[in-house]
Amino acid sequence: MSKVIDILKSSKAPFASFELVPPLKGSDASLLYNSIEPLMEFQPPFINITCHRDEVEYVSNADGTYTKLTLSKRPGTIAIVGAIMHRYQKIEIVPHVICGGASKTQIESELLDLHFLGVENVVALRGDAMPGQRHFLPEPNGFAHSNELVAMIHDLNNGIALDPTMKIGPATNFCVGVAAYPEKHYEAANLETDIMYLKQKVEAGADYIITQMFFDNQCFYRFVDQCRRAGIDVPIIPGLKPISSQRQIDLLPRSFHIDIPQELVGMLRRAKTAEETYQAGIEWSIGQSRDLLRHGVPAIHYYTMAKTANVCQIVRAVF
Repeated sequence: MSKVIDILKSSKAPFASFELVPPLKGSDASLLYNSIEPLMEFQPPFINITCHRDEVEYVSNADGTYTKLTLSKRPGTIAIVGAIMHRYQKIEIVPHVICGGASKTQIESELLDLHFLGVENVVALRGDAMPGQRHFLPEPNGFAHSNELVAMIHDLNNGIALDPTMKIGPATNFCVGVAAYPEKHYEAANLETDIMYLKQKVEAGADYIITQMFFDNQCFYRFVDQCRRAGIDVPIIPGLKPISSQRQIDLLPRSFHIDIPQELVGMLRRAKTAEETYQAGIEWSIGQSRDLLRHGVPAIHYYTMAKTANVCQIVRAVF
């Protein structure tokens, strides 16, 4: 097994890594493998797997009342990781671990299960608010911020569990990645404050950073410069996602609180067909990737959303 931080330090050239969204619950592992298989052409050293908290729905009853249902819409992290490790032994699987929807005890249990499987890499995230909630609310006895989760993982790496009587042997050996936002997290008052929170995650034990998607490389370069001035010295990996439809011009800024440069908007608006839009998104991402590599980034992380055809075209053209 290899830690992401060791891969970054030892790699002689920049590389591509990928992030996948698990299929919906009720499907079989073949859908997951079908998303991964095209990426094997590029021999990625690691693949991230997203984690999704349970969702709440209210179902109306005949008497006018409502029943609250808690639904798990995707397979659990342990099942996903186990399926991938069974099929692909030469790739590091990096599961996301989130604060949302779980208590500290539940999160620790999941981390120890991952340790049991031999996993040595995780990405520690707070996670989003529940649909319908304006603000993130931690579970009872849960974490409100991801730096608290990073600190727990650091404790486990030192053999310290929530239950002081628990013997962890051998201690966990997690390499921890965290998220960052070149255009700031939407809840932060300003970018400087957001970088202060990012530094707290690094000081808690984070080994490297992967950014949210962005479409203007200058935002990323300014962000990295500010991080370095703030004393953040761990590797920072840029995250990219190619736009694939006209709808995403409006959807992505609302969902991820990011800007789309006017030049890119113009390219997309001039596209006369869905295929032209798709190719314009690929062309822009190729240009972004080449510029990032010229500026010496250690790797580029591509958000696939489980649809890999456009990402494959980009990586094939760039690496």
